[in-house]
Amino acid sequence: MNLRPLIARIDTAALAHNLAVARRLAGRARILAVIKANGYGHGLVRVADALRAADGFAVLTLDEAAALRAQGYTHPVVLLEGWFHPDELPEIARLRLRPVVHREDQAEMLARARLDNRIDVLVKVDTGMHRLGLPPSRVKAVVERLRAAPKVGGITLMTHFASADEPTIGVAGQYARFQAACEGLNLPVTLANSAALLRYPETLGDWVRPGIMLYGVSPFAAQTGEALGLLPAMALDSALIAVQNVRKGEGVGYGPAFVAPRDLRVGVVACGYADGYPRHAGTGTPVLVDGRLTRTLGRVSMDMLAVDLSEVPGAHVGSPVRLWGPGLPVEQVAAAAGTIAYELLTAIAPRVRVEAV
Repeated sequence: MNLRPLIARIDTAALAHNLAVARRLAGRARILAVIKANGYGHGLVRVADALRAADGFAVLTLDEAAALRAQGYTHPVVLLEGWFHPDELPEIARLRLRPVVHREDQAEMLARARLDNRIDVLVKVDTGMHRLGLPPSRVKAVVERLRAAPKVGGITLMTHFASADEPTIGVAGQYARFQAACEGLNLPVTLANSAALLRYPETLGDWVRPGIMLYGVSPFAAQTGEALGLLPAMALDSALIAVQNVRKGEGVGYGPAFVAPRDLRVGVVACGYADGYPRHAGTGTPVLVDGRLTRTLGRVSMDMLAVDLSEVPGAHVGSPVRLWGPGLPVEQVAAAAGTIAYELLTAIAPRVRVEAV
């Protein structure tokens, strides 16, 4: 039995609310909810249940897709990195999944594959991100090869925007390259991630692919999810397990990276980097103790971190601590730690107790 006070609380109603926000923005486009990385740390099946009203799901691995099918989901399920070995193709066909084709040789694999069912595919175009995708000059030839493949059904065209969250760059260049590469193909398209869905309605296409916004988090550095009408879906909560009186000149934690400038009361919180809290979060990272804003002190340990109780005089062993969640946006914690909210959410360790609320 795990009675350690650290709990990740998942608000399934918030997930449903955020999907409704995406739905309003999407207009006539269908929604492919991105739930890879264990539902961005919120739990794959738990998130799928909360987002059942989505038109489809996008995951990374065959195991994730199989887990959804095992739970009875009949939605379209997209494999965002396609397949990693041709031996996966029969299972992809059996489960009626939709893999992404991002290399020319994959079209040849499909043309030669002996499968029980036809499969729908997404053809990814590299319009400037230079991760996965076909060169624009090869898109039409690959599409024609896939159209001739007996085991390929529907084809959807896609790309991924590198700078939809950057107002000075935006999506115009990539969008124009995509349109030029796909001109005349008359196929459905999926372009918009969370940032594009929120900022560039011209990119809605036939399917949108919201990810981070579904979890209540903003894709924009200068805004929180709350400012966009979203609700945080995760609260990471713990408690004080010790209180120390530290005298001026004494250190706190390893190093010590923090030396008290005056006499301080210091709280010790049951949460560390083995739980997913960022080790690189230095002194000053915001935290709530008894609902009051304070800061971390010194280095984060494997299982613990220290907090300043100067502004929380009534704090004691057992006092509640919020690492992020309602009242303390995960975006603010991530910014203070020099990272992004995506990393914090997806880094939650298996030993952390998770509860739906």
